[in-house]
Amino acid sequence: MLIIEGYRKVCLNDCNPIFSKFIVVDENDHAPAMPVIFNFILKGGCMKTRILVNLVMVLLVAGLVLTVSCAKKSIVSEPATVSVETDDAAQAAAEAEAQAQAEASEIARQKAIEEQRLREDAIKEAAVNKKAAAKKMFQNQDVHFDYDSAELTFTARTLLKDKAAWLGDNAGVTVVVEGHCDERGLTEYNLALGERRSLAAKKYLLDIGVSASRLSTISYGEERPLDMGHNAAAWAKNRRVHFRIE
Repeated sequence: MLIIEGYRKVCLNDCNPIFSKFIVVDENDHAPAMPVIFNFILKGGCMKTRILVNLVMVLLVAGLVLTVSCAKKSIVSEPATVSVETDDAAQAAAEAEAQAQAEASEIARQKAIEEQRLREDAIKEAAVNKKAAAKKMFQNQDVHFDYDSAELTFTARTLLKDKAAWLGDNAGVTVVVEGHCDERGLTEYNLALGERRSLAAKKYLLDIGVSASRLSTISYGEERPLDMGHNAAAWAKNRRVHFRIE
């Protein structure tokens, strides 16, 4: 807001000069907003002349007031524009940061899902491999016997317990219990000895809970040796009961 300070000096008669002076002052600091001084010197003035001079000064002062006001308004409006631009930039930065955080969160979520899938696949694969290894062991581990005997040794009974456990885990499996002998002795004798061995293994499995419907027996005697050698080591391998999955 502007304040107009002024004074006028007029002598006692119309023939002397008239002095008029006006200063435009800023209300905030009371310093001249625009140091404009109007000096009018009129010689031989009269009443009409003084009225005309006053009118002119009023118009000039009004124009100055409008000019200063517009200048101050334009100066004040500039910080408002800068403030709006700053707010827009801050909002844009905040939105960009929020979007980056959302993208990072989604990437982390997808990574966690993929890691979980890989763990589950590894567990499934390990289970499949374990099952395959157990099946292979069931088929390849034979129950062995002493020479010319169908008696189950302690080692034989332990192995038969493992086979019963595998059969319990695989309820739909049926097996053939094969009796074998080494090459020594008559063919008919070895066939009979092989049958006694297969029946001994079957009976033990039945005693520990395996269903009879899942077990059948057969004797091959000396006809299907595991080791083709003709020595004690080969004969020991051939005195056996083998389990064949049907």
